[in-house]
Amino acid sequence: MTATTAEASASARGAGGATVEFHRLYRRFGATVALDGLDLTARPGELLALLGPSGCGKTTALRMLAGFEHQDAGDVLVDGEDITRVPAHRRGAGMVFQSYSLFPHLTAAGNVAFGMRMRGAGKSERHRRAGELLDLVGLAGLADRYPHQMSGGQQQRVALARALALEPRVLLLDEPLSALDAKVRLTLREEIRRLQQELGITTLFVTHDQEEALSMADRVAVLRAGRLEQVAAPAELYARPATSFVAEFVGTMSRIPAVRTGNGAQVEVMGARLPVQGELPSYGELDALVRPEAVRVALDPRGGATVVAASFLGAITRVTVRLPDGTEVKADLPTETAAVLPPGSAVTLTLPERPVLVDHRVV
Repeated sequence: MTATTAEASASARGAGGATVEFHRLYRRFGATVALDGLDLTARPGELLALLGPSGCGKTTALRMLAGFEHQDAGDVLVDGEDITRVPAHRRGAGMVFQSYSLFPHLTAAGNVAFGMRMRGAGKSERHRRAGELLDLVGLAGLADRYPHQMSGGQQQRVALARALALEPRVLLLDEPLSALDAKVRLTLREEIRRLQQELGITTLFVTHDQEEALSMADRVAVLRAGRLEQVAAPAELYARPATSFVAEFVGTMSRIPAVRTGNGAQVEVMGARLPVQGELPSYGELDALVRPEAVRVALDPRGGATVVAASFLGAITRVTVRLPDGTEVKADLPTETAAVLPPGSAVTLTLPERPVLVDHRVV
């Protein structure tokens, strides 16, 4: 790290990350409920991903924090201060948009320095700070280029540097990588995560990409129809989803018919008795939700299940197996194991004796 980059890093770090709290946030747009009593807290210095399908309220929550939207009810607090009536330019939030939103007539340095100029910083200070921040995001040699002369990834780095120029208490990222190609997206998400950890700045990251959320965030908040379904560390979210929506939105799940047993703490799935994770629905037919890596597949000429498809994923191959009742189950197997299980193979499926999430049967 160069001296100027270190100075920019220290300056952007400021006094440490802020605590952000959403308390019972409600927001309607006509007949559409965007937020329905959202309660959520971002801890100081963490990267919290807001994950969910389109229309779940994640961008609305971010825009409320930035001051671009106003809630119908509820409170937004930063370090315990209610900022509901604080204008956007005084909230101490730096925002990076999906579309970059760079000024086309300004150079990279000019875009980064724009906010500082609006705040009355002198020319030499703006020039110095813009140079430091462009160095920080890996664009030291592109200060004089205009947006149309830069790639999408480079433009997004400029947008990030511009957001950091005003030393925000909170960094807000609204789907910042979705317009980029896969390779650039992977590189930038690693760089954003490294930079966020280095600066220790509280960051809220909106995405609909589960892989992006799980790989970058300290915690992931899954939203559905304006409500919080679960917030947890990525590993916990994946291994112990609180609801069937979270289970099926984060990663892949197979639904396998399950039958209640006498004691109510277990279900029978493919002939095996398994403990139930969470609460067992009190009525109706049931499905057990099972991750593909938990399914064991064995070649068995007398087995009642049949391999119907295989998808090569590198070291892993995802095999689809059809049970006698027509249920299809996905299993992730080492590719060398899957090689001896071509479509049409008769097999037997087994599950480990681990708790399973159980939901009402989907018809």
